[in-house]
Amino acid sequence: MPTHSGHIGPRSAEIDRRSFIPLLGGGAAFLMLAGRAQAQQVPIPTIAAEVPGPPTGNTMTTAYVQSVARIAYLWGWPLVNSINRARAFAEAPEPGLLGGVVPVAYGRNAMLTNYISPDQVFVTCTNQDVVYGTGYMALDKEPIVFQVPGFGDRFWVYAHYDARTDEFSEIGKQYGTKPGFYLIGGPNWKGEKPNGITAVVRSSTSLAFVVPRVFMDDTEADHKAVQPVISQVVYYPLSEFDGKMKTKDWSKLPHFPAPKSDGKGETKWVNPETFFDQLPTVMKQVPPMPGEEALYNWIGSVLDGAAKDPRIKQTLIETAVAAEREMIDPLFQWRNNGRAAGNGWNSPVDGAQWGTDYLNRTASAKSNMYDNRPEETKYIYTDDDSAGKQLNGQNAYTITFAKVPPVKGFWSLTLYNDVHMFNPNALKRYSLGTKNKDLKHNADGSLTLYAGAKSPGKDKESNWLPAPDGTFSLYIRAYWADKAILDGTWLPPKIEIVA
Repeated sequence: MPTHSGHIGPRSAEIDRRSFIPLLGGGAAFLMLAGRAQAQQVPIPTIAAEVPGPPTGNTMTTAYVQSVARIAYLWGWPLVNSINRARAFAEAPEPGLLGGVVPVAYGRNAMLTNYISPDQVFVTCTNQDVVYGTGYMALDKEPIVFQVPGFGDRFWVYAHYDARTDEFSEIGKQYGTKPGFYLIGGPNWKGEKPNGITAVVRSSTSLAFVVPRVFMDDTEADHKAVQPVISQVVYYPLSEFDGKMKTKDWSKLPHFPAPKSDGKGETKWVNPETFFDQLPTVMKQVPPMPGEEALYNWIGSVLDGAAKDPRIKQTLIETAVAAEREMIDPLFQWRNNGRAAGNGWNSPVDGAQWGTDYLNRTASAKSNMYDNRPEETKYIYTDDDSAGKQLNGQNAYTITFAKVPPVKGFWSLTLYNDVHMFNPNALKRYSLGTKNKDLKHNADGSLTLYAGAKSPGKDKESNWLPAPDGTFSLYIRAYWADKAILDGTWLPPKIEIVA
């Protein structure tokens, strides 16, 4: 009962509180008891292996499968590309020349003795600045020894790529690499550095691709001078290492038939209709980089689903065919590669050190596979003039360098046709740059080059790059570029139509 003051007494208040418990049900009693228990922490993952992935047997809508498939296609395209190239190289019984022009080797290297033939139509964006070689290495069998001869003052660089198209070593003139013997080890090699080996570099994948490049100018004298050096650029299995510098007469390489081509342009190394048949095997060969574990689990869950459900598999195939057309084909154009470098040119920022930049890794693999790292070679390219219009040989263009590319190595400007191959021409000229000794500079020190199907006149022909009658593109290579090129301070030349 209320007291005379109108307040509820202590006992009455206690009874009233209890009277609410039946009205609230057992939950209130549970809450009162739970207050006495200890909270239990669910472990928070601290490493990738502790993060659960998608369970098997998930129901997947067509839209979901399509979404994952498009990401998987963009991400995995360079990996499938490199694996298929390696398989083709592995068919060569010994180092040789594919179609008589492109060096191919597996477990070793093959070298050219001159610039690559302008007639080759197997590989896009080759250059006529260097003598180069190639070879795929299966490092799960045994390590590979490579020789570095004495190059003197000549620029040279050996680019070594893993299956992701990332470089994993710094070997070349700019790195101060000394003559001697070096070793490439695979990710699982446990051996010690053998006596006589200067240093060991290691690939993150069991498949590696090597591309030694040695500068040569366009004189007959330098062509002769470079031959003894090239003959000592040799890669071979560790089991053959004896501490003695081996030599190889690369002019005697056998010729192998060229692969069948289904049309104009580079050999098609990725078939969208079989891409998802290959991807599971490729993902086993190429382990995830740190941070990619979730991506592998995500894509892998859809691949597992496709193995059990023909409808999912058919969706993957259809999505791959569409993605090749809609996502990959546009990456062949330079305007869709890298980022703006000024005056209408583009350039990749992170060539051969792509990390998780899957867009530009795939764009490079589509347009010109196997970039060098920017510190080795800065690539700058364009399809358009400085007004943003597609280059076409029916027009005449001036390409004016206010200052030629500042480099410690060398530079060049190459002209490619619409499929990124050389344009056949009577001058047999496909690039201009450091190697050319007869370029004419302007009175103020600038350099104007000319591009077009018609000659700009006899007095200007030393500076002319002959173009096809149709569309073409231009491509700057700056080997061992100065900081001004790397940080964008130096601007590429303006390209203007001659009125």
